[in-house]
Amino acid sequence: MAWVSLNIEASDRNAEALTDALMALGALSASIEDANAETLDEQPIFGEPGDPPPGIWQQNVVSALFDADTDITAVMAALAETTGFSDLRYTTETIEEQDWVRATQSQFDPIRIRDDLWIVPSWHAAPNPDGLNIVLDPGLAFGTGSHPTTHLCLSWLADTIKGGERLLDYGCGSGILAIAAKKLGADEVIGVDIDHQAIQSSCYNAERNEVVAEFCMADRFSGSQQYDIVVANILSSALSVLAPALASACKSQGRIALSGILREQAAQVSAIYEEWFDMDAPVFMESWVLLTGQKR
Repeated sequence: MAWVSLNIEASDRNAEALTDALMALGALSASIEDANAETLDEQPIFGEPGDPPPGIWQQNVVSALFDADTDITAVMAALAETTGFSDLRYTTETIEEQDWVRATQSQFDPIRIRDDLWIVPSWHAAPNPDGLNIVLDPGLAFGTGSHPTTHLCLSWLADTIKGGERLLDYGCGSGILAIAAKKLGADEVIGVDIDHQAIQSSCYNAERNEVVAEFCMADRFSGSQQYDIVVANILSSALSVLAPALASACKSQGRIALSGILREQAAQVSAIYEEWFDMDAPVFMESWVLLTGQKR
């Protein structure tokens, strides 16, 4: 079985209308994509919580999938009639049937954090069987090891954990940092998140990695205990608001690691935490920053 993909050049003024019209004309699916994706002109449109909605990209490609025997010329004529948009530029390509599961899996290889620390999808063999390997598949919760902020936190944990520590992972996502902490030798680990899906993913991933860690929703986290290590890989706006709570959760002489911070946000976030911590020099990876410090 095969399908035909219709790809139409669009702008931010007509992309959504074209998508709706194509679905009404019998498209099996329709989507809007950045025409400049994976180029230097790629346009980010997602900001911090509370920022005004940015809309969509200025230059787009509207892609619609049709049955292989669809008369695309007739579809384009009907599209122009129903939307009033004429002289639309478009291309088509044939999409052959394939094993979509294997095609998706082929995009995710083991991720090297360092030679002795790897994130390994379940369908791959560990590149270093003698290293610390975290089995983790891409899922709904944030944190597969591919993002620079997760990479920075994992590397820091590997350097920091000596064994026997109590650790709080605030904003646990997939549970990857909590699981890594346990495998690195931390004694008691708790992960906290505001997303129920994250808690489910964390529990599942911990069981798959044969580690024991506690995960709970933020509204059920008492915050009355203190930890040797506190790590939070969340947005900078949340880090700023949560600073007093995260500082309170860290014991005297304990260590904190903060990520999810863009380079231009680092100084502001660091200044907030300097009220409680002696902050280290920031560590950068691409446009992201890891801030660490020791509580006074």
